Amino acid sequence: GSPISAEERQLRDKKHLDDITAARLPPLHHSPAKLLPIEESIAIQIQQKEAYEEMQAKLAAQKLAERLNIKMVRFEPEGEASMQYREVRDED
Repeated sequence: GSPISAEERQLRDKKHLDDITAARLPPLHHSPAKLLPIEESIAIQIQQKEAYEEMQAKLAAQKLAERLNIKMVRFEPEGEASMQYREVRDED
């Protein structure tokens, strides 16, 4: 046969794939993988581990509070009362 260019071969292969299947690859939502220096990779892993452990601790505290039937309320010793006091103004 006659030699065909790479572009023509790609078009022919794509048309053949279209003819035999309707399956499509999902769109790429993220940038392709890239190489990182080991130091940066370690720093990211440590940061992710700390965030994960913090989330686990919050979840554990929430589950424990639910099990013990404890309600967590916001405590502001000077918050609301002092703000009401400050909003009162003399008319002198």
